[in-house]
Amino acid sequence: MKKSTTAKVLGAAMLTMSLAGAANVYAEDAQYTIGIQQFAEHGSLDNCREGFLEGLKEEGIEEGVNLTIDYKNAAADMGMAGQIADSFAADKVDLMCGIATPSAQSCYNAAMDAGIPVIFTAVTDPVAAELADEEGNPVGEITGTSDKLPVQQQLEMIRTMLPEAKTIGIIYTTSEANSESAIKEYEALAGDYGFEIETTGITATADIPLAAETILGKVDCMTNLTDNTVVASLATILEMANEKNIPVFGSEIEQVKIGCLAAEGLDYIELGKQTGRMAAQVLKGEKKASEIPYETIEEASLYINSAVAENLGIEVPEDLSSAAAETFTEITEYTAE
Repeated sequence: MKKSTTAKVLGAAMLTMSLAGAANVYAEDAQYTIGIQQFAEHGSLDNCREGFLEGLKEEGIEEGVNLTIDYKNAAADMGMAGQIADSFAADKVDLMCGIATPSAQSCYNAAMDAGIPVIFTAVTDPVAAELADEEGNPVGEITGTSDKLPVQQQLEMIRTMLPEAKTIGIIYTTSEANSESAIKEYEALAGDYGFEIETTGITATADIPLAAETILGKVDCMTNLTDNTVVASLATILEMANEKNIPVFGSEIEQVKIGCLAAEGLDYIELGKQTGRMAAQVLKGEKKASEIPYETIEEASLYINSAVAENLGIEVPEDLSSAAAETFTEITEYTAE
């Protein structure tokens, strides 16, 4: 009797070990397909995508090895964003990644009925975008990372750089929830630093030249948000601002490289890596997307372009130059991949 019971127990244990081994083999041999939708073509979002793939690779999920990427760019077109997300759902990808708020929203709308998890990155305010609840928890099988702007640090930096400035201009896209949220924060904090905020909204890229011409006549400087439509046309804004000798501040490192004076911004490659690691948890079945609250990178870094400062005749205060994470001595032209 005892011998029979022992044999059954050993048999069950061996079966369990065998199944566990098979699961491990399956996990190691698993092949994944991710649909990546990027809302616009510009440096910060490109860096997010690069970091996302690096974060996945750190977790053993590598393109060309066990990962197939279907990458599509929406060219800052909301209609195209929806079409791309629908195509991912029809292709039954294992996971969608939405880079920037409009792409994240489009992916989630398409993925809900298809039962596909979504990971987002470069979403300034997931709550305002209705991708998370007030506590930061996912509203469904969706999670990711926020690139919330360090608005207070940016205002402090601008005040130190331009002690006489009174008005800051912001161009934003009226359909981007991330921009609406950031402007509210700027308006709430600007008075603490002696600034007034002047805004002008656009609906499409074609609106930017007129919007820039209008607002540049009313402000002492401008600051960029992580507004995708505006950032994708930043070269136009910088050219017009330079003609009027008005400094433009950026929201991340890539904007400073191509001609913004300075920025208190995030490292978007690190943001992407963080997102990739989260995606790996979902793909491996370690957690559901709905079980992971969205995350943010808390620390901002100061970036300065000394060539821009020289062109504008602005002397960068010593306390700022010494605190900069990186100072660029030339203006580079961004080239889309």
